[in-house]
Amino acid sequence: MSWKASARHGVREAPGGFALVQELLNTRPAMSYAPDLLASVEDAQWWVTDALGLWSHVSGLPGPTLLLSVADLRSMRRLRTAFEHVVTAGASPEMDEALLPPADVQVSLVPDGAGWVRVVPTGRGVRWLASALWAEALLAQQAGMWPRLKLCNNQACRAAFFDTSRNNSGVWHDVSTCGNTANLRAFRERRRMLGHEHQ
Repeated sequence: MSWKASARHGVREAPGGFALVQELLNTRPAMSYAPDLLASVEDAQWWVTDALGLWSHVSGLPGPTLLLSVADLRSMRRLRTAFEHVVTAGASPEMDEALLPPADVQVSLVPDGAGWVRVVPTGRGVRWLASALWAEALLAQQAGMWPRLKLCNNQACRAAFFDTSRNNSGVWHDVSTCGNTANLRAFRERRRMLGHEHQ
């Protein structure tokens, strides 16, 4: 079982239910190989059905069956943009708080048989999905995992990846593709600038 949107990028997946947030981010189009999975109802339906089945499996919570409409696609794309802003806010401390959307969702707090209180998503349709995503973000922040979810520095890519480097310094979803391309571009630019200086 794999998270389909993230698998397209070959990225390391976030642990547990937190991977649902990464999945949503990875539905966006990337370069020539990854179309936008929220562009059509068919693609979005395929993605959300698979993602919620996997989320239910790893979280141990029941996930609803969402039947999407065209209006739901707009809501899901807005939700994806909201999470892009929240993820990059950590990397850009100067981010204006006005750009960050309020997470206007409901959750239930339910004690389990072992006495632990669980955050359980509530609502219907895409509002349930938003509830699940924000709940996973909160749990990841409390567990100290949130800063490890990043968007690739390559602006043409922007794949969401879970950084497992010891000092949390990763900036590319794949050093061999995005990293090498950027480093080569920077190297050529430095050589070009040095060439101008010596003329």
